Amino acid sequence: MKRLFLVPTLLWAAAVSAAPLPEPVAIAGHWSLTSPEDVGLATAAFDALEQALDGDDFPGITSVLVARGGRLVYERYRDPDGSDPSLDALRDTRSATKTITGMLVGIAMAQGHIGKIGDPVFPLFDELPGPKANDDPRKSTISFADLLTMSSLLECNDDNPYSNGNEERMYVTAHWTRFVLNLPIKGFAPWMTKPAESPYGRSFSYCTAGVYLLGAAIQKTTGRQLAEFAAEYLERPLGIVSVRWNDSPEGVSVGGGGTRYRSRDLLKLGELLRLGGRWGDQQIVPAKWVEDTLTVQLDARENAEYGYLIWHFPYTVDERTHKVWAMSGNGGNYVYIDPSTDSVAVITSTAYNQRHGHTNTQRMFGEMVLPALLDAEG
Repeated sequence: MKRLFLVPTLLWAAAVSAAPLPEPVAIAGHWSLTSPEDVGLATAAFDALEQALDGDDFPGITSVLVARGGRLVYERYRDPDGSDPSLDALRDTRSATKTITGMLVGIAMAQGHIGKIGDPVFPLFDELPGPKANDDPRKSTISFADLLTMSSLLECNDDNPYSNGNEERMYVTAHWTRFVLNLPIKGFAPWMTKPAESPYGRSFSYCTAGVYLLGAAIQKTTGRQLAEFAAEYLERPLGIVSVRWNDSPEGVSVGGGGTRYRSRDLLKLGELLRLGGRWGDQQIVPAKWVEDTLTVQLDARENAEYGYLIWHFPYTVDERTHKVWAMSGNGGNYVYIDPSTDSVAVITSTAYNQRHGHTNTQRMFGEMVLPALLDAEG
């Protein structure tokens, strides 16, 4: 397995061989190469991370990138098939890319294509052909905010295989939009927490189908394929040109996950959020939208809060709790955004549907990456 070290003063040569390292590869776009010391980090702080990636304790992890203050300080690729590491490999980060759909909703709203955050979504599809089911007036009140926070009243729960709205049921239908529109309104069993009883007045239920409907709403109101809209107003302004979106059987780009990006480009998307939606002299995502995205909107699960299609996780370092925003997807794919340490980290993995997928990535970040970043804060 070859290794790619792109920081000229971050010399791990003793662990590799006595041969000199190649000259650093120039990074296109925003990134500049630097050593950890140049941004206030200790080179030795990455020793544990490097040793972990040399071993077999973290199966499935394919790349780890860390940036501070917009400067790349660590980059490592470890493809599981033993092939040469590739900067250009497109990583299937699954639901981590839901956060991107959230950014696209903010862009579409700013352009006037769709209404405000509290406006209903279902009326946009009143003229959609096909049989209707489970008619209920409460559906007409489901808002963009409800879908962005996964707190709508739809009976849709990917964590429950018996749920009517479980994503696996949607995938085997021919018309995914109609599938979402026909879902019933859920009820609350006595042991379930009702919205009125929740700290933020919302009850969380992980629902990929609702995020798909957000992408369908953008595509319908703009008259453009979601992938095309994303390319023009989000990806190309960041210098992202190598992307692969999926399309549903009805021809709508899938905003619920599975869009493939290079690891460096995932880092750019995280950096855009850290910078409040601004890239150079261009405001790509409205600053207020990014602020609201990175604001806790509800309690999602034990030890997990939620913004607009993005998680907020607590980590304990030296008996202190530190909370970090994260795009998260099946297999252990994460993009961590931490404005308090001016940092972004990407960890990609192919441990799909494996119990250790999320655990591996969260442990690697919490035990190796975050302590290195917090050391710089004193």
